[in-house]
Amino acid sequence: MNSLQDYKYLISVADTLHFGKAAELCHISQPTLSGQIKKMESLIGFKIFERSNRKVTITRKGLPMISEARKVVEAQKSFKQKSKELLSPYSGELHFGLIPTLAPYLLPHIMPQLNMKLPKMNFYLYEQETEVLLSQLNKGKLDALILPYLPEMQTFTKIKLFDEPLVLALPSKHPLAKKQSLLLSDLKGQQVLTLKDGHCLREQTLGYCFIAGAKEDASFSATSLETLRHMISAGAGITLMPELATFNREDKGMLYRKFSSEIPSREIVLLTRSTYSNTVSVTQVSEIITHIIADKLL
Repeated sequence: MNSLQDYKYLISVADTLHFGKAAELCHISQPTLSGQIKKMESLIGFKIFERSNRKVTITRKGLPMISEARKVVEAQKSFKQKSKELLSPYSGELHFGLIPTLAPYLLPHIMPQLNMKLPKMNFYLYEQETEVLLSQLNKGKLDALILPYLPEMQTFTKIKLFDEPLVLALPSKHPLAKKQSLLLSDLKGQQVLTLKDGHCLREQTLGYCFIAGAKEDASFSATSLETLRHMISAGAGITLMPELATFNREDKGMLYRKFSSEIPSREIVLLTRSTYSNTVSVTQVSEIITHIIADKLL
């Protein structure tokens, strides 16, 4: 019978695809790690990993075994977490992932209140692009994500936090700057700057722009909202920007305009794995965030 540690060895090799790096993560020697993996493969009767001098790959039969190993480790974590939760609710660690177009604009609003209302919780925050965060959540490296909801996230448990409007960011001398509020149809025929591939805001922006009859400016794609801001200040184009990213801003050479109807928005949610055990804490966190932002996005 395999020990819990054996399953952790499997997961480390699967995540790194490198026996040396996996051994370092597990704080054991590479020969010891290799020996334990070989014992497991001998026990089940087939190879989980194919090894060569240059790379390690997971076999077809090994893939479902890695998935089962993750479930075993997750179950053990859930068991320990549930006992802590029953002894002392709203305590322990929570590891949250957020995307770059949300983290710097949301965290200053919510973290002071979360730390004050949940003083026994230790929050660890990680900023990455959506695809990376989903992978880390699925592997159990993160407890929850706060990000815009996309259809491909339906395998996770979702708690809706709020709808964040998107506003138009434009140069102060742009013809649309004369309007105090806009219709989505006002974007017809406009060239819109966007973020590079990998940012979910890019897809959401393009979706609304295509509906309105606008086009993407393919000559440039930004790596951040701040880069977009500089481009717009220089008169290089317009874009849709999350409203939280415009709070308390006085950006030289540019303006923000809200839409009066058919308001473009993104649904901000808290995602967890369906097997995640500390639901009491994440539910309380979600309620606090929703209350805070409801007062901001009026």
